[in-house]
Amino acid sequence: MKKRIVITGIGVVTPIGIGQQEFWAALKSGKSGVGQITYFDTADYPSKIDAEVKGFNTDLYIDKKTARRMDRFTQYAYAAADMAVKDSGLDTYAALDKERAGVIVGSGIGGLSTIEEEHAVLKERGVRRVSPFLIPKLISNMAPGEIAIRWGFTGPNYAVSSACATSNHAIGDALRMLRYGDADVIVAGGSEAAITPLGFAGFCAARTLSTRNDDPTKASRPFDKDRDGFVMGEGAGIVVLETLEHAQKRGAKIYAELAGYGATDDAYHITAPNPEATSAVKAMQLALRDADVKPEDVQYINAHGTSTELNDKTETKALKIVFGDHAKKLAISSTKSMTGHLLGAAGVVELVATVLCMQNNLAHPTINYTTPDPDCDLDYIPNQARPMEIRVALSNSLGFGGHNAVLVVKRYAP
Repeated sequence: MKKRIVITGIGVVTPIGIGQQEFWAALKSGKSGVGQITYFDTADYPSKIDAEVKGFNTDLYIDKKTARRMDRFTQYAYAAADMAVKDSGLDTYAALDKERAGVIVGSGIGGLSTIEEEHAVLKERGVRRVSPFLIPKLISNMAPGEIAIRWGFTGPNYAVSSACATSNHAIGDALRMLRYGDADVIVAGGSEAAITPLGFAGFCAARTLSTRNDDPTKASRPFDKDRDGFVMGEGAGIVVLETLEHAQKRGAKIYAELAGYGATDDAYHITAPNPEATSAVKAMQLALRDADVKPEDVQYINAHGTSTELNDKTETKALKIVFGDHAKKLAISSTKSMTGHLLGAAGVVELVATVLCMQNNLAHPTINYTTPDPDCDLDYIPNQARPMEIRVALSNSLGFGGHNAVLVVKRYAP
């Protein structure tokens, strides 16, 4: 029999709130985290809006010396992990076998701001002035590395990088490793901080971003007919995963059971989804089978829901194929309507949103949904949170490169 794996700790750093309480308050009220870019001059950019983390104080989580050797994406991951580990109670569990505690945390892009800053130093001041921390700051695996150093976890440790599916892949890998017996505890998730002049220019050039510059809070509008692209965001999310046996042994509180994982690739295009949705369908079916769940057992979907023309239409099509007639009965949210697209951190932040909805018997809304699209004709919980019992839910991540990663969570029952 498969080992049961449960979620015992949560930490988030997002554009709509830092920490579980702020994040949930914003989710249920439908708060937008989108505004004008403050990090650099956008005069020459067609899109001038983003979803930035606000009020992040590194001093609350990281000593100044350590923070200086970190890119912002690592700082976010480190802070979210600090919240999650403390929330789980592992920080005070003296009997924890740290050789059986691991960290799998990814980033879609890594330390892009460090690359840009140090390249400018190289060009303007010469090779001898480049920071010795350049490489440790920019590489994606430094986020899980720093978290392991902080907590002394010497079990499995690596980074995942698969664009928008990154953190769902990291969590899915952790699920499998825990089931296989490679660890008792794994800290898993993703982090991103790629809102930089070059990174933002790249997404602008790809024509993927919303240009609703005059009305930022209305710009991210998944499944709405008037959507015109996604809003770039940043942040981090971390969950603590444990075998049920380990969690019960130490009397841990349990948020939910992580029950299933499915992963595929479209093998179709570097950015566009396959319009037939065949591999997205397969990923959901694999996740349901892994969780031993029938389609009609599911009440709620946290959609990838990017607010792009092709993604929203294709994901809707996939849901109809997987769930058949039951698709019309599903309640569907896009967290990105509020947070923007957190790239490599999107999946884990949306998993946390799903778990909090399950815990609170309240499905958060998809904000800015005002004009129905005939191609997107399911129930997207428009604009207002909805009281409902959620026993089984899916969280979808469908990334650039065709990467599809789907997680299934269940309400925990002993």
